[in-house]
This record gives sequence, structure tokens and C-alpha cells, in this order.
Amino acid sequence: MATGSLFDDIPTPPPPPEVPGVPDPRAPLAERRRPRRLADYAGQSHLVGEAGVLRRYLAAGKLPSLILWGPPGVGKTTLALLLAQEMGQPFAALSAINAGVKDVREVIDRARKQRGTVLFIDEIHRFSKAQQDALLGAVEQGVVTLIGATTENPSFEVIPALLSRCQVYVLEPLNADTLRELIRKALAEDEQMQKKNVRLREDHALLALSGGDARKLLGLLEIVVESTPADPETGETVITDAVVQTVAQRPLAKYDKGGEMHYDVISAFIKSIRGSDPNAALYYLAVMLAGGEDVKFIARRLLILASEDIGNANPSALMLATSCFQACTVIGLPESDLILSQTVIYLATSVKSNAAYTAIRAAQAEVQARGVHPVPVPLRNAPTRLMKQLGYGQEYQYSHNGEGSFVAQDFLPPALAGTRFYEPGDNPAEAKIRERLRGWWQEKYGY
Repeated sequence: MATGSLFDDIPTPPPPPEVPGVPDPRAPLAERRRPRRLADYAGQSHLVGEAGVLRRYLAAGKLPSLILWGPPGVGKTTLALLLAQEMGQPFAALSAINAGVKDVREVIDRARKQRGTVLFIDEIHRFSKAQQDALLGAVEQGVVTLIGATTENPSFEVIPALLSRCQVYVLEPLNADTLRELIRKALAEDEQMQKKNVRLREDHALLALSGGDARKLLGLLEIVVESTPADPETGETVITDAVVQTVAQRPLAKYDKGGEMHYDVISAFIKSIRGSDPNAALYYLAVMLAGGEDVKFIARRLLILASEDIGNANPSALMLATSCFQACTVIGLPESDLILSQTVIYLATSVKSNAAYTAIRAAQAEVQARGVHPVPVPLRNAPTRLMKQLGYGQEYQYSHNGEGSFVAQDFLPPALAGTRFYEPGDNPAEAKIRERLRGWWQEKYGY
């Protein structure tokens, strides 16, 4: 057997893969409560409900290669196993953490002798391009039916050739009703929980701290029950929100600073500041801090925003953002949260202008479209005698010699004379800039 492979030899004709009917009582509660039949699977009704798309595949007796994309603890691995069980197909599994190309090829070689094998790859986003390439032929030829599970956006993590051969289905965080049903069944049906005679008075903290993750929910429930003494008079183990909070000690932030959530939250953070909503911006800042985000990453984003979205409408924004970055670099957490908070509030409540952003993008587009024009001769440097003889720099007029330190002359290449890349924003500070530019433009071009 290849290292990292969970493949079991299955005789022909193969029986469906079995989910153990009697779980190990020493296993964690989440494992003990893993569904043994598709009928017991919780949530994801859009996929496995009566009208769910995966139900239709099962009814038709044909399961395509697919990728299950969703957050942790929503049943991706269990669903893959149950689908194979329902189809009565042989099952193989690889973990992308410790399987290599050699493991993939060995599983495929075995699958050629057992057509219709369902190959489940957990955390497929961790597979390298070479590992994913090794799957292509087998998937395309139908040697294996691939089921990949990922917490990351497959558009970014799965190679296009493999992605095009798979259907992608999104698994959602479990809703409150589904989570409550999981709790109810765990307390009513699990032998270890029954011994504790649990009385659940409140479930808000359990639901809030789980973040829609069944594994986290059941893990927290088990810890709380095991660590809470029974009432000496009633013999009940009473669970309240206060008890859960005491055991958990702090909210379990649903934030992966290396995954898609990282990009989603920073996007919402920047858009909230741009949209002048300090409250939303502070919320997303708190999410990032709770998730262990690098404060220098946050401060760098604020530096960019200060120019991109505020610019010369309030030049102090860039200075404050620069000071914020320097201070965060020196101080670090936890005190940097105060500096970030002050800067976020200032930037969110500042007057906004994207004129600096649009100006440089317009200039870059001109260079991209028409190339680089020669620098006008009067503006060229003349370090050698030959260059001076060719007239380099001779007609240049020193601006400070003019009234108000201005002399009407062209600086753009002749082909671009009169081009305006910068248009001041509609705010008090840039209104003054607009007036100055208008006067200089009139003196230079007469209109």
C-alpha cells in the first residue's frame, strides 16, 4: 500500500464501502456521531435533499467527478463516503497532506482493475500541479470518479484542466436549526452523553461559537459536558450560555488568515473604509485581529487606501497611515489594535477622492497603448558637449524665475500636448487645486 493511501482491496463484484455501524466509544463525540447512512446526513439540502442535485445523480445511477467546496466541519468527507456507499462503488481515499504523485499513480493503477472506483482526495487544494496533472487522464477516461474536498476557492487552487472535468458544489455552513438537531440527537442517542443526564437550558453560545461547523459544535459540547459537574440534588448536568463561555473562554474566530476568508475580510474592510462606514470597518478589523492576522499586513493596506481612496482630498491621511505602519511595526500586538483603530476611524470618516488613482491608471494606459514618446529636447539632460551641441536642455525655462514660480512651457511630448491625466476630485482641498491648474492652463494654452 502506498504511503498516505487509505485504499482497501475490494473483491469483485465490490460491495459498497462501509461506514462502521458501531463507533468506537473512545472516539470524540463528532466522530461517534458521523452519519452511517445518507438518510442521516445533516444539512446541505440543496445537494442531498429530495430535490437535491446529488440525489438526482444517485437516482440516475451515475455519479460525475466533483469537487465539494465549503468551510470545515460541514460534512465534505462524510458526504463523499456516503455517495460512494449509495452507488455501491469501490472507494479509495488520499490525503493531500501526505500523498505524492507516486501514491496517486498507484491508486489509479489499482482502479484500472476496479472500474468505477470513487477516489476521494481530502484538501485537494494542497495538491501540487504535478499531482493534479497525474489525475487528469484517469478522470477523463472514467477510470476513477474523483471527489475532491477543499476549504479554498477551487478557481484559485485547482488547475483549469482538472477543474473543467469536475462539477463544483458548494457546501454551506450549517444553519441554527440543523445545529440544534445535531445537539438534540447527540444528547438523546449517544451513550456517553446519556450517562451525563444533560439538561440544555440555553444553546446560543454553542451555536455562536461553532460558526456553522458541526465538528466544532460537537467538540465544544463534549468538552462542556465533560467539564461540568452534575447538580448534586438533581443529578443533572445543566448547560447554560455562561457555562459554555466559561469553558470556551473566548469566541472561536472563524477566520483563516491563509485562506479565502483572509481575502474576503480584507476586501470588506477596505470597501467599508472607502464607503465611509467606520463601524463596519472596525468590525472587520476586529475579525482580523481575532484571527491572528499580521498587523503589518493590515497597516500596509491602510497605506495604500490613504492614496487610492483619499489622496489629495486630505493629504494628512497618508501621513497618519504611514505613522500607523511605523508604530505597528515597532509596537506589535496587543497595543497596535488602538493605533489601527484610530487610523481606521480617521480614514473612514475622511473626505474621499480617487483622483490620484485614476490619474496614474490613465497615464499607464497611455504608455501601454501608444508606447513611450521621446522626451522633449528642452527637458533633456546635457552632461556632455555633444548633447549641448544638439540643443539638449537649451530652451528649458527655470520655473522659479517666473511670477508665482510658473513659466508657461510644455513638458509632455508633443504628441500628448494638452492631455489631462489628473482631474481633481470634487472636494474642498482639490477644488483649490483645480483653480490653480485652471489658471496655469489658461496661461499656457490660452483657454
